[in-house]
Amino acid sequence: MTASDSTPTHSDSAEPAPAVPGPDWSPDIARLQGHDDSEWLQVERSFCGRLQAYAQRRTGDVQAAEDIVQETLLGAVRGIPDFDPTYSFEQFLFGICRNRTIDHLRRRRARAIQVSEDEDGTPGLDSMVRESETPSAIVRGIELSERARGLLGEILRDWVEETWAAGEFVRLAVIEALFSGGWRNRDTWKRFGLRDETAVAGIKFRALKRLRQLAAVRESGSDLLRLLAAAEEGHRLLDMDVQEIWRERRVSCPARHWLALASSGGLEEGPAGYIKFHLEDMRCPWCLANRDDLSDPALGDQLRPLLERLERETLDYLNERRDPV
Repeated sequence: MTASDSTPTHSDSAEPAPAVPGPDWSPDIARLQGHDDSEWLQVERSFCGRLQAYAQRRTGDVQAAEDIVQETLLGAVRGIPDFDPTYSFEQFLFGICRNRTIDHLRRRRARAIQVSEDEDGTPGLDSMVRESETPSAIVRGIELSERARGLLGEILRDWVEETWAAGEFVRLAVIEALFSGGWRNRDTWKRFGLRDETAVAGIKFRALKRLRQLAAVRESGSDLLRLLAAAEEGHRLLDMDVQEIWRERRVSCPARHWLALASSGGLEEGPAGYIKFHLEDMRCPWCLANRDDLSDPALGDQLRPLLERLERETLDYLNERRDPV
């Protein structure tokens, strides 16, 4: 078995079939861009459940979640000509869903702020505090170029694949906790039963060293190499970029069939323990949505009316694109 066969992020695994048919199916982008009816309808049938689970988990509102899913899938039809092959189709789709969900929550929060205004008409203190907690409020010491960010995403994924293939699931979880979760060393060693904080520091040092080696293979002399070297020496210049790219690229998200196997109890302790950490400690919203979709057999029946509406609207839009007035 090759590294790509054993990675959690690729779908070409030779592992036993998961509990649901075709869990890692991904559409043909050329057919989608060619306005192929059957391919788009298959997208809706395959992704509707997990998108609904994601939006419903974030909003707590079934009807709002259905509206978000509808906007997401129609937005995907409209946006597919600009699809960026750097990302998977699932990342493309969940990115749209995330943006639509944020828009909904902002509108809902704006209404709540209006209701909770102080007597003089200004927003209440609680509302002002919440408004300030945005990514733009974070002061960043350095920001990577787009090329370096893309390279960092690739080498992070390479490192995750290597570590998964080697069966080093505790190491993978430790680095995810540090890089993606922003955990402190003293919290991390206790969570994973390591010797002390120096054990965590050692795992991080070796990971940074390997990332620098992987970056050097792909490209020499880049700003990323210099920053990785500085990070390896103990500077914290990369922390914010690594955290953002780790989450944005979903570099450690297990493929859907791994989640299906974990839900059915069909995984051995190592990968099962990592997936449990990824879901319960990291609270990955994308993987939680996939798990909810896989573990709720009644969801398909609940979504049938939504799917029927989506199919009608999608077919109408595709017909208009093929036969412009």
